[in-house]
Amino acid sequence: MVLFRDVALLLFLHLAHGASIISRSQSYPLGLNTLGPKSDLVISNLYIAPDGLNRSTTLAGGTFPGPLIAAKKGDQFDINVVNKLTDDDMFKVTSVHWHGIFQNGSNYADGMSMVTQCPIAQNNSFLYSFTAQKQTGTYWYHSHYSTQTCDGLRGALVIYDPEDPLAHLYDVDDETTVITLADWYHTIAPVLNHVIGVHVSSALINGLGRYQDGPVSPLAVVDVERGKRYRLRLVGLSCHSYFTFSIDYHNLTVIEADGEETEPLLVDSLQVLPGQRYSVVLEANQPVDNYWLRALSDIANATYNGGQNLAILRYKGAPAADPIRNGSHNSTMPLLETNLHALINPGAPGVPGYGNADINLMMVMNISNNGIYSVNNVTFLPPTVPVLLQILSGVQDATDLLPSGSVYVLERNKVVELTMFIAFAGGPHPIHIHGHNFDVVQSAGNSTFNYVNPVRRDVASAGIVNQQMVIRWVTDNPGPWFLHCHIDWHLQAGFAVVLAEAPSETKQHIGHIPNAWDNLCPIFDVLTPHQIGAENSYQEAVNLTSPSLLFPPDAP
Repeated sequence: MVLFRDVALLLFLHLAHGASIISRSQSYPLGLNTLGPKSDLVISNLYIAPDGLNRSTTLAGGTFPGPLIAAKKGDQFDINVVNKLTDDDMFKVTSVHWHGIFQNGSNYADGMSMVTQCPIAQNNSFLYSFTAQKQTGTYWYHSHYSTQTCDGLRGALVIYDPEDPLAHLYDVDDETTVITLADWYHTIAPVLNHVIGVHVSSALINGLGRYQDGPVSPLAVVDVERGKRYRLRLVGLSCHSYFTFSIDYHNLTVIEADGEETEPLLVDSLQVLPGQRYSVVLEANQPVDNYWLRALSDIANATYNGGQNLAILRYKGAPAADPIRNGSHNSTMPLLETNLHALINPGAPGVPGYGNADINLMMVMNISNNGIYSVNNVTFLPPTVPVLLQILSGVQDATDLLPSGSVYVLERNKVVELTMFIAFAGGPHPIHIHGHNFDVVQSAGNSTFNYVNPVRRDVASAGIVNQQMVIRWVTDNPGPWFLHCHIDWHLQAGFAVVLAEAPSETKQHIGHIPNAWDNLCPIFDVLTPHQIGAENSYQEAVNLTSPSLLFPPDAP
């Protein structure tokens, strides 16, 4: 049973983070704030103050971040999402996406509102039942209804591998070594949806942080013991910000990117974009002491002053105090994506060489003067009927599938090469594809191609203005899959498309769809604006800032 925890207990859990060490030899660890693969996940509103400012939030399991969901390779997932939302100023419907899980044969459980399902109404529930098959590694879950994620509904998901080929590199891998990196907002997401150019309030490491001129609120502590090696699982839970992660006086060895093992790579810092995950091995080989753990965000004028963007790495035997020494902020071995190489079955699919895939796509990203995004000159607008339901009802052609111009139909078992070009200022833009990972054959900002051993992952940067990213994957998973920028505010403003793989084969590939899924849309379709929630958000935005800084009321 999922228990609601008050703020005091929430802070205690974070401060106690790392109190016990559990060997990786166990199937998977279940700590105080950890759920197994068969659990209830209650979504509710709660007031918390993770950076010292108290505000209403939308949380999974009553905490931020939500409880770690821990499983082992091959486990069946049965996560019953229960909607107990009550705050009228917030969204009161929800859905949950299991980021990085392919959902091969279970597209209906992908959790993408109006692409694979209708949202879950207040006082209703939906059982997400799926298997991750052979997938292992570091993943996460979050709301995929509007920008609800940004109000707090986000947490880590780890699938442990009892036969991890890199297990000899570390000694400890449990709930105490999961490190979440998140941005935080003092204004609720439904109001910020109307604002052009959202500003981040603070950065949170394992759910704790501080903001400019704010109170001296608690910082997260990661406990280690000298002489041991720790697999730190870094999870980018951000809605907008990316982070440059480092630990004073310690190097890190990257061994995983987005659920895929990599050849071990020594670095002293790494950039974590929204949606990305890395596993890095930390050797606790320094004198017993406290050390700053840094996650500098891309917030304008970001600083470490007053404890912002910081947590503490504390060796066993060190005093419960802030670090005294400051390490160098100048990275000499930063992670470069082109230096990452897949460990298992390296090599991009298909015939090497640019443009030699079965299907070669070009997508140009642009933005209008009023902040609305487009892909190939089309702004994504969520349809009134989920794309999956359209396909199951017999619609097959891209010209007939809604939203018009935003659905790309792809044949089954074809190698796709996608070039994404950024034609506007801003970025970097983290691009995620549901239902797949992909080989990054050209990283943004790099002129070379690598078809031999590129990194394989599910979120990659498409770069900044006049840069491009080129990726490859195989269409072996029939169903509609979302492709979008993982900056939530950009997605909300239309930065997305749907890739409909083999529509004519989708029904057979998925097989049985539960009756509860069929019931989601009839329930949702009759909800009033009050039941959906946040019906006065535009007026609240007008009260917050000048109307000239807002999207039109009917914008995406």
